[in-house]
Amino acid sequence: MRRTFLLEIVMIAAAVAFLFPVYALVTLSLKDPSQLSRSPLALPDPPTAANFAKAWSAAALGSSLVNSTVITVVSLVALIGLGSFAAYFLARAKSRLGYGLYVLFLLGIVLPFQLGMIPLYRLVTDLGLIGTHAGMILFYTGIQLPFTVFLYTGFIRALPREYASAAQIDGASHLTAFTRVVFPLLRPITGTVLILNAVFIWNDFFTPLLYLGGSGFETVPVSVFAFVGQYVSDYGLVFAGLVMGALPIVLVFLALQRYVIKGFSSGLKG
Repeated sequence: MRRTFLLEIVMIAAAVAFLFPVYALVTLSLKDPSQLSRSPLALPDPPTAANFAKAWSAAALGSSLVNSTVITVVSLVALIGLGSFAAYFLARAKSRLGYGLYVLFLLGIVLPFQLGMIPLYRLVTDLGLIGTHAGMILFYTGIQLPFTVFLYTGFIRALPREYASAAQIDGASHLTAFTRVVFPLLRPITGTVLILNAVFIWNDFFTPLLYLGGSGFETVPVSVFAFVGQYVSDYGLVFAGLVMGALPIVLVFLALQRYVIKGFSSGLKG
């Protein structure tokens, strides 16, 4: 009983530590400047939603949310399509070529992408994609593909081969067997791939700042950063902008969180 009680105390303390920044963020976003100066961490009395309207217009968060959504959604579609199909080949291939390609993908996970920032920037510039959605989508697809392939490969290896073999015996091609039989079975790991990549792409700050700065297609983190610099004296507007910028990805995470552990643990098991 004592051990269980101590464990519960530790878990409660950990939950409080993780929830406190959320409480502070939401509380500060609902206060006017006079309340912030008196009692920053007390509950707002009364709460005000004016900060959200001001932050929305002052930081142009509407267009930034559209830019972030387009880049994130298209990048996820490309990652899921390319990553799952490549992983299916690597998981089922028994040749040295398949093993060598898998090792190359693993190296893509180990090596930090910052090592290639200058060559990548010059490549995107030469392609004429600086300051465009297409340039960011191409960048994120290439950077996150090794991690995506790694997750899918481990999960597919845990699936019995008989599923695809039965479809091929009935006359289906490898592509048909994958799209109609194997891919529907990848729902747990697809949820994991989706949420992990979405969090990374949505929250990334350095790459959009470098590739989209001054183009008018800035994502939410870049817009919030500029907003903080311009309105640093009014923290109510700053925190309201942070709440609106974080809310979409938080909702996606809450909707798909059950797939994260299930898909990731299944991949490791395989």
